[in-house]
Amino acid sequence: MNGFADRGLDEGAFGEKNSGFRQNIRTFDAFPKTKPTYTRRTSTGGYTTLLLITVSLFLSFSEFLRWYRGHETHLFSVEKGVSHQLQINLDIVVPMLCHDLHVNVQDASGDRILAGDLLTKDPTNWGHWVDASGAHRLADERYVKEEEEDTHVGHVLGEVGGRKRKKFKRTPGIGWGSGAGRSCRIFGSLEGNKVQGDFHITARGHGYMELGDHLDHDAFNFSHIINELSFGPFYPSLLNPLDRTYATTDSHFYKFQYYLSVVPTIYTRSPSPPPPTANKPHDTPLPPDYSTSNTIITNQYAATSQSHAVNERTIPGIFFKFDIEPILLTVREERMSFLWLVVRVVNV
Repeated sequence: MNGFADRGLDEGAFGEKNSGFRQNIRTFDAFPKTKPTYTRRTSTGGYTTLLLITVSLFLSFSEFLRWYRGHETHLFSVEKGVSHQLQINLDIVVPMLCHDLHVNVQDASGDRILAGDLLTKDPTNWGHWVDASGAHRLADERYVKEEEEDTHVGHVLGEVGGRKRKKFKRTPGIGWGSGAGRSCRIFGSLEGNKVQGDFHITARGHGYMELGDHLDHDAFNFSHIINELSFGPFYPSLLNPLDRTYATTDSHFYKFQYYLSVVPTIYTRSPSPPPPTANKPHDTPLPPDYSTSNTIITNQYAATSQSHAVNERTIPGIFFKFDIEPILLTVREERMSFLWLVVRVVNV
């Protein structure tokens, strides 16, 4: 067809000459090559090649980022072992005098804790906390995204993993003026039984049967700012549902009620829990204050509010009712093996 056969020439004689083993191997070639004589390079083919290279690099880079960032898994299980104590961290401001407020904790076992003797009460100014704390009302959608960040392992461990836990900030000076020191900041941590219970803030002479005079009803004002409310080790950098929230009322007889469902939670990057020891078998829970650069133990909670005005026969105040869920949530950040990455990139 090209004149080679008419002149007794063989086109194969002009190609690469091979024999023996290499020639036999060629018979298994599943991708036979076209001779350069029959190929022609075009600008369209060049653009197509550049496009394919760009797409391949983009997909390879995206696979690398996906591998590097890892992914989170959520595992629910029944909490093993026997837990006895639960730490409660509270920082709240109420526009009443400190000696007019009583704080008590009572749990389902019947134990009553005079939290007012364990927590710190400092006179303060209401206006300072409203202006400086960035407080918002409960369920404000503008802060939902910020709260969701504190449910991811990378953010949580980046904030508190392996670091020394901080203490509560000092109460700022009250200054001078007619309204100076007319509010009370109640803050600190206390230990309670790890069972269903409630703690409440009421006025002097109201609530439990107590000796002494009753506070005048016109002095009632249970508006409040919650700077911190958490369970377990105190990590001030983690944002909880009630942190930096506030509620106000013009009524002297008003009952603020919060219902909390507490879920023990472990945030970890470790592929498995810490190894057991002779004194700590597998079914023994980690201590509640366990914290490393890769694992911390804390508690999450969901909050709902049902607050309303009450009559003079009902005790006004701020009431927190909490229930401990019998489950353990493990949020683990995992990264696939490097071989998995190689296989994904090769497929691209």
